[in-house]
Amino acid sequence: MLETVASFDRIGEENAFAVLARATELASKGRDIVNLGIGQPDFRTPDHIVEAAVKALRDGAHGYTPAVGILPLREAVAADLNARYGVSVSPAEVMIMPGGKPTMFMSILMFGEPGIDILYPDPGFPIYRSMIEFTGARPIPVPIREENGFGFSAEETLSLITPRTRLLILNSPANPTGGVTPKAEIDKLVAGLAKWPKVAVMSDEIYDHMVYDGEKHVCLLSYPEIRDRLILLNGWSKTYAMTGWRLGYAIWPGKLYDNARKLAVNLHSCVNAAAQYAGLAALTGPQDAAEAMVAEFDRRRKVVVEGLNRLPGVSCATPKGAFYAFPNIKATGWKAKPLASALLDDAGVAVIGGPDFGVLGEGYIRLSYANSTENILRALERMGTFLADRKAA
Repeated sequence: MLETVASFDRIGEENAFAVLARATELASKGRDIVNLGIGQPDFRTPDHIVEAAVKALRDGAHGYTPAVGILPLREAVAADLNARYGVSVSPAEVMIMPGGKPTMFMSILMFGEPGIDILYPDPGFPIYRSMIEFTGARPIPVPIREENGFGFSAEETLSLITPRTRLLILNSPANPTGGVTPKAEIDKLVAGLAKWPKVAVMSDEIYDHMVYDGEKHVCLLSYPEIRDRLILLNGWSKTYAMTGWRLGYAIWPGKLYDNARKLAVNLHSCVNAAAQYAGLAALTGPQDAAEAMVAEFDRRRKVVVEGLNRLPGVSCATPKGAFYAFPNIKATGWKAKPLASALLDDAGVAVIGGPDFGVLGEGYIRLSYANSTENILRALERMGTFLADRKAA
């Protein structure tokens, strides 16, 4: 028997990919499956972005790049953040990453070890807790409650910080809830963090373009009080329908930048060159396609919320961001994961059970409305028929 280090016994995964695999398997056997499970835009990457990558390859951009990314792309990221949020970012703070997860991985790896606490949102993206447990640090859930519009409470979050806390993970707009934390709560949190100058913050803002109902995304870079300990995670996957390109970026403060650079050199060397030129075209080229996608997600959001609230035993708060709905299914009598499994196997609808996003996810399921309105309506009809006909096991 080979013996690996004990930390691999603690690592988790993202069940959305397991549901995707199961849905794909059923579809391959001839089943008609509507997949509202995976968080992936159903649009093509805009043509001008694809063409930029093709041109880069034809022009010979198929060698190594600097581990931190090509300078024009880092400059474009800094310019974009300045244009959208009025923040001053140096290209020397920007690192191009192969997606969003490496920033999570590196951030948690830098701060996590036995005897240390790391705070993360619950329900939240499952990789946060998985990586915290991998490092041996103690995961401390920050409750994300429906009664708070699925935004975090500054008071509750601050109450969980102790001298053992090294890192606080934030996510707004949020996966899986679609919650957007109001600026007033973020202001309170930043003010309270003055008491805890040794606590770093990682702000996952990958859905920052997807905010609805007149809400404005609050970029944590706008708070100079925490800039020296703020790690910003963002990227192209959701905004530009580029999930498979594996292209993200991070803003690292101070010495953390060099720590991340060294990890990149040891781990992935650099992000592939053609994808970086595609990312450059995305930021500097026309934004109509990205804006059209967000407008379509907004339309679908209204269809989803209205349809879910008509289902027996289901109630759904209106999500303010991202492309997820997180309906409350407690009144159906079903536990979340058995319901998600039965909906896939018996009704042909793929969704994710709330507990896959944390212990506070029980009583909820996640639906992604990154699918066509036609498919969403089919899924809602099937879910209604299922819930009317089947009582909880």
